[in-house]
Amino acid sequence: MPMLEGMANAANPGSQLAPQPAADGGGESPARASRVLLIEDEPGIVDFVSRGFEAAGFEVESATDGLEGERLALKGTFDAIVLDLMLPGRSGMEILQTVRRGAPNVPVIVLTARGEIEDRVEGLEAGAVDYLVKPFSMAELVARVRAQLRVVAQASSSTILAEGIEVDLLTRKVRRDGRTAALSTTEFELLVYLMRHHGRVVAREEILSSVWGYEHDPATNVVDVYVGYLRRKLGTAGDPAPIHTVRAVGYRLGGPA
Repeated sequence: MPMLEGMANAANPGSQLAPQPAADGGGESPARASRVLLIEDEPGIVDFVSRGFEAAGFEVESATDGLEGERLALKGTFDAIVLDLMLPGRSGMEILQTVRRGAPNVPVIVLTARGEIEDRVEGLEAGAVDYLVKPFSMAELVARVRAQLRVVAQASSSTILAEGIEVDLLTRKVRRDGRTAALSTTEFELLVYLMRHHGRVVAREEILSSVWGYEHDPATNVVDVYVGYLRRKLGTAGDPAPIHTVRAVGYRLGGPA
């Protein structure tokens, strides 16, 4: 059974993903390519994903068992890690916990066939910054890795910008299109979470886990209530807040309505 979208094009992933050109530095040396560690035990997926990342301008190294993957992850030479959960030698969950202790600033994106909500929540609570279920689109995987690398880059700055919203992480001040919005602590944390996942649908369960620490009953409507608060404070009558509801799933900041 095919495990990912576009496997038939695995021999030519560049047909779907054009390499990113180096920025024009005015004669300066171009920035180095981001390095991705892929920990995956299925050879076909390793080949497909490696080719896809290389076509998109990344450097890729792979490990096909958990022990080797964990060893490489702790070397500290990778900008992002793509991790399967079901691995020989050492499980993906164990690797996640080890990486969070030894390399806490490296984003780990889980890529797995385990797609139940309970699995997603467990993975995110263990330290993954994102979770993608097989079968998957290579273009989406690349986009998610790039999104997390932008988050890391922004972490060195005190300001996050998205959809005309500006958040100062130090002063905790929020402005949208020049207009100040006074947010409570929880509203602020929810907005920051949505902005760090700009353009991606985040499930209510993910938001509960990350913003509230999953201390509430999963059946609670607290996420919906606080999204409503944000919409009222960030939006106006003629310019609603760019927080979109994705029916039966969750919410997305930005992107198509």
